[in-house]
Amino acid sequence: MNNQPLILGIETSCDETSAAVVRGGTECLSNVISSQMDVHKKFGGVVPEVASRRHVERITLIIQKSLEEAKVKMEEIDAIAVTQGPGLVGALLIGVTAAKALAYATGKPLVPVHHIAGHIYANHLVEPLTFPLVALVVSGGHTELIHMDRHNHFRRLGKTRDDAAGEAFDKVARLMKLPYPGGPQIDRLAAQGEPTYDLPRAWLEPGSFDFSFSGLKSAVMNLMHNASQRGEEIRYVDLAASFQEAALDVLVEKSIRAVKETGVDQLVLAGGVSANSALRIRLLERCKEEGIRLAIPPLELCTDNAAMIAAAGTYQFLDGELADLELNADANLPLIK
Repeated sequence: MNNQPLILGIETSCDETSAAVVRGGTECLSNVISSQMDVHKKFGGVVPEVASRRHVERITLIIQKSLEEAKVKMEEIDAIAVTQGPGLVGALLIGVTAAKALAYATGKPLVPVHHIAGHIYANHLVEPLTFPLVALVVSGGHTELIHMDRHNHFRRLGKTRDDAAGEAFDKVARLMKLPYPGGPQIDRLAAQGEPTYDLPRAWLEPGSFDFSFSGLKSAVMNLMHNASQRGEEIRYVDLAASFQEAALDVLVEKSIRAVKETGVDQLVLAGGVSANSALRIRLLERCKEEGIRLAIPPLELCTDNAAMIAAAGTYQFLDGELADLELNADANLPLIK
């Protein structure tokens, strides 16, 4: 089998319609992304039915454009990789259906990819992953620490027990009446403030690599409510800085501990929240202190994109992990089966 396969990736798990062509898991020939952020902004969040309809309208054109930008023809593609889950089921179905139709029409193999695996492999497009490693996955729906000792092999060290980090950022931003998406707004405000408010850190049981951000979100809500009751003014820049520091303290320190306790020397950052400037700076500083190699994806690969799906799909294809035309979207697809 060719070790430098040409993979067409398709990603429609939420509100980005994306298609990409990747060679050998590392060389991105194209990565076309159509964002719906402006559409959903007026609703304060992603509306699933609207997202699905937009995917239907754009998916064919986006796939065609990705092939054109890569300067390859469909017959040159070795396999089609598509996000099977997790995500919004209606949105996922558009990508899965498009991938199955292409696979049926061309006879190309179909590769079902887990969305979180894709986020980890976004780093592989910048510099090849070296194993073993620990990945910190932080996004709107996921906060996990994953150990990998080889390609396409995942072991979960810890996960969120309630709100994911990105979800907590968005909920706190909503409490502060900041525009959608809330994460970047918190990041921007926090850079202007000081962490003067006392907020909790959920370390959980000794030795645990799990996360919990629900209590932190509730603490912000209670602080704002109590201040309102007393007629006190909230300094939003300081509140944003305090919330962000409380969240990042736990994310960073548990990641460093996971690297040390598993004996690996590389930490990989992945997911939409990896675009957070303070998180990137904190991890760079701590990893330098501890002599840990850190991989951080460029901003254009932090959000959902098909290049990361094609990169992850490359190694599933090489391992023979394929799907037939009965493949269905799975909104709650587990990374580790």
